[in-house]
Amino acid sequence: MALSYGSLVKEAIVLLDKFSAGRQCLDDFIEDASKDLQNMDAPQKKFILDVVSGCGEHKNVLDVVVNVFYGQKGRWLSRGDRSQFVIICYLATFVLHDIGLQHFSNIVKSLDGKKMYMFLNFFFTNLTIWIQEEWNNIYDAAYVEEQWIGPLLRWRPDIDVLMGQLSVRITGGSRVKKAPIKTTEPQEFCLTKPKPRPLPMPELIPQQEKCKPVPNSTYNAPKEAQTIEEIKQKNHQKTEELLYEANVKQFRCGNPQKSEHSKRVMSQIKEDRDAKLQFNSFQSSGLPPSNKTSNWSTKLNSAAILRQGALYNRQVEEELQRLDRLAKGEFGASSFLQWQQEMREKDLLEELVKIEHRHRDGCISYKEAAMARTHLMERKQKTAQLKKEETAQLMRRYAEELLQEEKELRDLVQQVAEGHKNSKAAKEKLHEFKQSIVKEVAEQSRALLRQALEEAQAELSRKFEIIREIRAIESIPHSRVNDFDDTETARHQLLGEMSLAELKERLALLKDVQQTEQQGKREQILEEKQSKKQLLLEQMDTINLRTRALAQATAVRKEERKTRLQQTVSLRQTVLKDPTLMAQQKKLEEQQKEWQRLKQIKSNKAKTAEHTKVQAGTHNKEKEKEKSWDAMELRLERFIQKL
Repeated sequence: MALSYGSLVKEAIVLLDKFSAGRQCLDDFIEDASKDLQNMDAPQKKFILDVVSGCGEHKNVLDVVVNVFYGQKGRWLSRGDRSQFVIICYLATFVLHDIGLQHFSNIVKSLDGKKMYMFLNFFFTNLTIWIQEEWNNIYDAAYVEEQWIGPLLRWRPDIDVLMGQLSVRITGGSRVKKAPIKTTEPQEFCLTKPKPRPLPMPELIPQQEKCKPVPNSTYNAPKEAQTIEEIKQKNHQKTEELLYEANVKQFRCGNPQKSEHSKRVMSQIKEDRDAKLQFNSFQSSGLPPSNKTSNWSTKLNSAAILRQGALYNRQVEEELQRLDRLAKGEFGASSFLQWQQEMREKDLLEELVKIEHRHRDGCISYKEAAMARTHLMERKQKTAQLKKEETAQLMRRYAEELLQEEKELRDLVQQVAEGHKNSKAAKEKLHEFKQSIVKEVAEQSRALLRQALEEAQAELSRKFEIIREIRAIESIPHSRVNDFDDTETARHQLLGEMSLAELKERLALLKDVQQTEQQGKREQILEEKQSKKQLLLEQMDTINLRTRALAQATAVRKEERKTRLQQTVSLRQTVLKDPTLMAQQKKLEEQQKEWQRLKQIKSNKAKTAEHTKVQAGTHNKEKEKEKSWDAMELRLERFIQKL
């Protein structure tokens, strides 16, 4: 049988060499191999196919071991031997318990002894070091420890014997078996007897959980329908408000005049500008306050002050260089700036005329669109009225059909109710019998629980009494006398040994030296801070001078801005006198009159429609009363039939 196992493993190695996992499906390959092995016996064929399929299924686990083995020992091995190492690893890990050690050793001895010795030595020496860690990354750690690592460690002594036999075969019997190395056994080192372990606190008896009461939601109607109805009402109210607001503020954009909000904002801006330009009023006091000159100490740190001072010095140097260039005969940019200002005013006048043209054209087109929209609404209202009349006729027919169906259902329900009377009595008897059984079971369980509770209370009181006695014994005081002289040494016969008093004295001297060093460093830091503070004060003086000069320049610029505003007002007046703009204004006024006329016609129609609606409402109320009386009569008939 051993020879047959060795030959079967060789057949499996040949099949595994033919299989390529990336290109072929494992199931298809096994089916083709079973067809090729039809001449063999059933057990031998099953063993070969199981080995090949197992190697394919656990390929990622086996490749972890074989790849690293080839990485370390690859220079003594060939790639053609990879399949036999994969099969030996699979047999040792998964099938060793099933086939037995004798058959496994015969299989190993039938192959190359030197290669098998190298692989088994590598596998079992690294099993608990890095192979287990790599397998834990693929599968669960507890499963790997229980199913694979544990059984392999139990087979380790037998495998060592097999490896010894292989080594003897390799060396030709000249190898002498080494004696086992004796390992030192650690002995317990105990100075004093350990304290006995304290008694654990008794565990509390778990109380029986209370039954959860039936929630109130089972007896109440769901709140979703109510919330949906409230949301519908709120949305309906909101749409009515938005529709009313849209009707009130309709065609507001067509008004060429400014809106109230824009007028209010413009008046606020004008008041702020006038308040800033009132230089001679009693409230003004010299130059306007600048945010840059206030609270320098809180807004600027030392680095910012130094940067600001360097910037101002560089600007002063640039200004001096510009004055030198002007003194040498260079020309300024005053003539170019004047020409640039004239061209900007001209472009601004043309731009204002274009903007006003576009504004008037937009107002005219909006008025035309509004009038077209009113005509379209009138046509849609007529079509909607025709649709309402058609739907009313359909609803009448539908109501008649519903009444007929309700009469048929009433007759059917009466027939079914007579058949259900007998089943109700049987259900009531069954319910009473079930209630009696439940009461008996509840009384028995209550008695058993009471008995268990009494026994647990007695055990708990006994344990508490023992604990109380132990704590009373431990609370007895122990007298300890401690005489210690701090001027004596410990007498360990060391070179630098000193007493406690000498140690304290030396530490005090060392502390005094450290305090003097710290005082010197503190004085040096204070001198550096004083010099830095003086530098910052000088920079602050230069910054204040610069800010005052900037404030005067801003006052001059405000005067120029005021004159520029007056020029823009005059430009606006000249733009409004353009003949094309006046013609557009006239056309806009005519459209406004036409729009007012259409609005008056619409309001008259609305009043007449409201009057007709009131009359129709009274008629509908009378119909609703008649329907309500009919419904009451139907309810009375049903009630009489039930009685």
